[in-house]
Amino acid sequence: MADDTSIFIGASRNPDDSYQRAENLLLQYGNRHGLVTGATGTGKTVSLQILAEGFSNAGVPVFCADIKGDLSGIAMMGTPQDFLVKRAEQVKLDPYDFQEFPVIFWDLFGEQGHPIRATVSEMGPLLLSRLMNLSEAQEGIMNIAFRIADEEGLLLLDLKDLQALLANIAERAEEIGARYGNVTKPSVGAIQRTLLVLEQQGATNFFGEPALRIADIMRSTRDGRGAISVLAADKLMMNPRLYATFLLWLMSELFEELPEVGDPDKPKLVFFFDEAHLLFDDAPKVLIDRVEQVVRLIRSKGVGVYFVTQNPLDIPETVLAQLGNRVQHALRAYTPREQKAVRTAAETFRPNPDFDCATAITQLGTGEALVSTLEAKGVPSMVQRTLVRPPSSRLGPITPDERRKLITESPVSGQYDQAIDRESAFEMLQKKAKDALDAEAQQQESGRSRWTIPGFGNDDSAPQPTGGRRAPAPRSSNRQTVAEAAIKSVVRSVGSSVGRAIVRGILGSLARGR
Repeated sequence: MADDTSIFIGASRNPDDSYQRAENLLLQYGNRHGLVTGATGTGKTVSLQILAEGFSNAGVPVFCADIKGDLSGIAMMGTPQDFLVKRAEQVKLDPYDFQEFPVIFWDLFGEQGHPIRATVSEMGPLLLSRLMNLSEAQEGIMNIAFRIADEEGLLLLDLKDLQALLANIAERAEEIGARYGNVTKPSVGAIQRTLLVLEQQGATNFFGEPALRIADIMRSTRDGRGAISVLAADKLMMNPRLYATFLLWLMSELFEELPEVGDPDKPKLVFFFDEAHLLFDDAPKVLIDRVEQVVRLIRSKGVGVYFVTQNPLDIPETVLAQLGNRVQHALRAYTPREQKAVRTAAETFRPNPDFDCATAITQLGTGEALVSTLEAKGVPSMVQRTLVRPPSSRLGPITPDERRKLITESPVSGQYDQAIDRESAFEMLQKKAKDALDAEAQQQESGRSRWTIPGFGNDDSAPQPTGGRRAPAPRSSNRQTVAEAAIKSVVRSVGSSVGRAIVRGILGSLARGR
């Protein structure tokens, strides 16, 4: 059974289906990452739920996404049901206590939880280009836009800031292109149209302030349990690219903000990435390389990342190799790709001479899994056919009234509800354009009413020279107008310390002061 150094997952079975031993996940290796896979309806959500419960009871904060709404039940106390009690007896879970867990609900749309926001600057050009599915040329322009914003102290907080900056870049395309490379108006226009699509998909709700503070997803309760942050993702999944990019941004923020802790006795935070295939679908190689790098390095920050997906082939091999704790539910093997997935899953486990792993994967029942975790010295345990323990919290979703009550009583209630729109790139560029127009108008007015001195070329009524010769035409001036000077000064100005001290992290997100 579990103690204060491990999480009880379930009980492994002998070949004759009798009880063998308890299967635990050691907390000291909880930051070595993990994988929960299996076909639909095989029990992945329950495995995620009991792992989240175990980490919370051990004092470890948890962040997870609730794709179908079923995971919300972790906030309410479970009730005894025959099949749950029977499973508890099978795995020798005695006593089988019911609990409710400290949950904070989040929602990018602010409907089923506290709003989550990030600024455009924090997102960075790499992740934003991924979110917008930009071409290589368009991604180059996005990088130039962020470079200009960084140099000129233009705060990019929401989408209208980015739209204003892109419009400004299009007007100055020739000048900027001479410094950073070709910038074409059609490419800028294509990016602007993509931004419009993002707005229609609800991304406006996500970009802005107040931005999420990492400390608010790393809370603990007075009794020492870790808070479980549950992201309502049923509506968010209508835009899977936004969902994947948001979770990737959050993971990169954790990497950038948290200090190095080496190998702690237990993780500082556990991060469950459900529907993980969305992160890697059609992702460019440079992004996959960065994700692999973050997964490899974030362990030393005390963060455990657990990918939850249907098929182990959804995870690139370079990332899969970093995942030490495995819970493999049943897979179907009807098509060649499914058969390959079964073989791949079987080959990643340390073999058990008591059964054939590939065959067992196709024969597992609901709530049954092949489990292998890291044992002493970080060595993977021999794979075991395991009955997963029943959850202590409610199995299934909570009601809307229960959710509203929990949101109202949340420790972050009122902190993120109202959006803040402070002066940023949109207002700054508007002001500069207005100042330039006012200065030009003032110059023109001054020119019409200026004093003249006869004989010095400024007197319209001065007599024309005699001898039949025409007065020489005034020379054209190469001097720029005040308006032109004001506009060009935008390129060279460094508006504030923000522009002088920009540092971007491993995924291009803004490395804020720490």
